[in-house]
Amino acid sequence: MLKNFIQEFKNFAIKGNMIDMAIGIIIGASFNAVVDTLVKKIIMPPLSLLSNGASLANKKIVMRTGTELVEEVAIGYGELLGVFIDFGIVALTIFIVLKGINRFRDKAENPDDAEVETPKNIELLSNIEKLMKEQNELLRDIKK
Repeated sequence: MLKNFIQEFKNFAIKGNMIDMAIGIIIGASFNAVVDTLVKKIIMPPLSLLSNGASLANKKIVMRTGTELVEEVAIGYGELLGVFIDFGIVALTIFIVLKGINRFRDKAENPDDAEVETPKNIELLSNIEKLMKEQNELLRDIKK
């Protein structure tokens, strides 16, 4: 049983699933650092100017001021706004990348588009479809 488990794990790791996943995680972490820097160093400073120079991340609604004996209670909406901006940039970037990938995939899968070479499996299916249409037309003509 353990031997089967180890063999199954080896097959999983060797076939590329684990490697692809690791590459995706590494690229995702690097991309997160880029977006984080973009938001904190490029987008947030101009937004802070709109708030009289105060850092947007420090913006909060104080519900109870702190003293030496009591801790401050506040709602930190500025940090939440920064996270939403991060999310928006990541979502927009992923959307743009996937839109480009889908455009190229659609071109590659279109058998009538001579600009991009059609994969063999799509080309074969397209030929089968054409042959079936021709055969159906011949059968219709015979029945009439």
